[in-house]
Amino acid sequence: MTIRKPIVAGQFYPADAKELEDSIKSSFTHKFGPGGLPKKRGDKNVYGAISPHAGYFYSGAGAAHVFKEIAEAEFADTYIILGVNHSGPWTCSSDEDWETPLGTVRCDAELVKKMEEKGVPIKNTPHHGEHSIEVQLPFLQFVSKDRTKDLKIVPIMIADTKFEKIGKSIQEAVKELGRKAIIICSSDFTHYGFNYGYVPFDEDVKENMKKLDGEAIKLIEKADSKGFLDYTEKTGATICGKCGISVLLWLMKYKKAELLKYYTSADIIGDYDNAVGYASIVFI
Repeated sequence: MTIRKPIVAGQFYPADAKELEDSIKSSFTHKFGPGGLPKKRGDKNVYGAISPHAGYFYSGAGAAHVFKEIAEAEFADTYIILGVNHSGPWTCSSDEDWETPLGTVRCDAELVKKMEEKGVPIKNTPHHGEHSIEVQLPFLQFVSKDRTKDLKIVPIMIADTKFEKIGKSIQEAVKELGRKAIIICSSDFTHYGFNYGYVPFDEDVKENMKKLDGEAIKLIEKADSKGFLDYTEKTGATICGKCGISVLLWLMKYKKAELLKYYTSADIIGDYDNAVGYASIVFI
């Protein structure tokens, strides 16, 4: 089994294991975080989630909300992580194990192979330059310390809007192998400002970003895949993981969505000229 090496350690999060663990702990206690470290694992169900993927300085507190819920839920056989493809048109999985400063996370290669049979191709190379899945892994490792040897992932980058086709492939493969899976979609929300080529308003940026993302979140809470994609098309809302979110919504159409936290990078550094929204959502 080949290993996918980390590409944003030392950039999005610390490259040193001790510093990384300290950064994760501080995300849980951050003023925008859940307020404390996870308690012991329970038997409640978390079926899916949306977690941000910026640098931990910005979005770590948002991710902490999601992973606290995952930490206190029943442990899953597999964690399917739906990432973005920021650089190409490929929807594809990876059958490599993934390394972070906290160790190596095993890939559920059997499930990846089953998904390939259902129509999700395996392409490792596109994953080597993409950060959106990688940044979720240290949090997942941190909250899975009690089950490190059992931890497995299925990394999939989603780059098209065929949400039903992709969703069915995932659903059928999981069912046929009898896996208990938690599906985590890695996505930031609106990217506002000239740096992102998106300036639909130039006044009341904080309120307008919250409104723009808020309408998208309402559609997420309804698990309306098509409505969500139509909304991003109509508004141009620069939600980078919109394709993955649409797949997640199709899979979560009978689950309840719960918004845990919403804030923006501007809430961290005060810069509203260029800002990114972060939403933390779980499906229970």
